Amino acid sequence: MRYQWACATHTGLVRSNNEDALYPDTSGSTEGTALLMVADGMGGHIAGEVASRIAVETARDIVGNPGRRVLGANNAILLEVAQHPDLAGMGTTMTLVEMGEDGVGQFAHVGDSRAYLLRDGILRQLTEDHTVAAEYVAAGRLSPEEAMTHPQRNMITRALGLTQNLLVDEFEEPLMPGDRYLLCSDGVNSMLTDEEIADQLAADTPEEAAWALVEAANAVGGHDNITVLVIDVES
Repeated sequence: MRYQWACATHTGLVRSNNEDALYPDTSGSTEGTALLMVADGMGGHIAGEVASRIAVETARDIVGNPGRRVLGANNAILLEVAQHPDLAGMGTTMTLVEMGEDGVGQFAHVGDSRAYLLRDGILRQLTEDHTVAAEYVAAGRLSPEEAMTHPQRNMITRALGLTQNLLVDEFEEPLMPGDRYLLCSDGVNSMLTDEEIADQLAADTPEEAAWALVEAANAVGGHDNITVLVIDVES
């Protein structure tokens, strides 16, 4: 399999610094396998940047399946906090995929960053948000539309850096030529509906789609950092 991707990140129009991190941080393509991830840091000024950077750098370098990469990143953040108590409380989301030469995507996910699949013009969210609002939706107490504006829509229930006993969502997805995948921080989906995301993601190239999503999120306020990876599966 051949994979082509494009990345884009922007501070947005409200925040003073960008606490997101991603890998790769440049656009490219490869034959065989591709490792890609997005992390959205939290924990106050600077600390969020530290957590997301540590998570991405650690997960990138670990040898193992995606779940092991995320757990290793979690341990690295906890170690950093133990050595630097002033960083206590920092954490990060992580959505990671390893696309294999066997045509299978292995995903690992914690938090409210997201993975989407656009196939034959239909957008599907692959990950589940680990937020209070998402739990309300799952319990039937909120509709997905109500969750987008709920006061607890950004209240994370699971993140790297908060506990050693981290539960990581892991799943596989068969990859098909023509598929387009999106990994994004919640600066995208908190500003845009799924229909709007699908419209922008349908641009001709991954590069055009990535920056179209950034521009669209900023056009309606850019309330958060915006980070995207758009990946095409080629034959």
